[in-house]
Amino acid sequence: MILNNDERINEINENLKLIELSDGLTFGTDAYLLASFLPRRSKLKGVELGSGTGVVSFLALSRKKCAHVYGIEIQERFCELSRRNAVLNGFEGAFTPINKNVTDILPSDTDGEVDFAFSNPPYMRVDSGKANELDKKNIARHEVCASIDDFCACAKRVLKHGGSFYVVYRPDRLCDLIFALRSNNLEPKRLIFIHSNTHSSPSLALIQAKKGGKGGLIIDAPIYIYENGTTTYTSRYARIYENCSLEIENE
Repeated sequence: MILNNDERINEINENLKLIELSDGLTFGTDAYLLASFLPRRSKLKGVELGSGTGVVSFLALSRKKCAHVYGIEIQERFCELSRRNAVLNGFEGAFTPINKNVTDILPSDTDGEVDFAFSNPPYMRVDSGKANELDKKNIARHEVCASIDDFCACAKRVLKHGGSFYVVYRPDRLCDLIFALRSNNLEPKRLIFIHSNTHSSPSLALIQAKKGGKGGLIIDAPIYIYENGTTTYTSRYARIYENCSLEIENE
């Protein structure tokens, strides 16, 4: 694989190799937890909203959590990176990159309605935080091109009735996410808070919503990443990290 001067290859979980931009966002805990949140549905079709380099889609495919994924990415450079990463990891037949904004996606783009959708969307409002001087990072982190309501509206359009939407998000914007989900007929069904350790406030939230679902939210036990005062993974997170799944006891 020939790399451009501003690219590098990063070897990550599941023996995947990822072409990344040297000055771009890199693979992190939020992406891996989102992939771990997805259930194993080996014959189903999914869509990733805001796929970036494609890492969450490839983690899902490598663990047979789906048969095919459509990766929606507005930034042409990242969409092309996801296509090359699919080839690099042998997923070119199971991954379809689509260079469009989520606001423009219709079921026809994904060959009909899909079984599930997932997203690690921009967490920050346009008017919050310090805007990154690099446009590609600013678009990835801030709602420059699409709001959380736009992401939820897209999920509503492409999902089958009863299909699930999986999101990793910031706890301080959880109210905005839940409002956007419900406004788009996506009923929150499961919520998990992620903490660095037992002494820290949650830094991430995982939420599953169902299109056309009835009310009733289950709040799971929180996930703690590190043992207090150390950089050692908790036993639970170590199992999640090893299996790319939150459902260890059911596997």
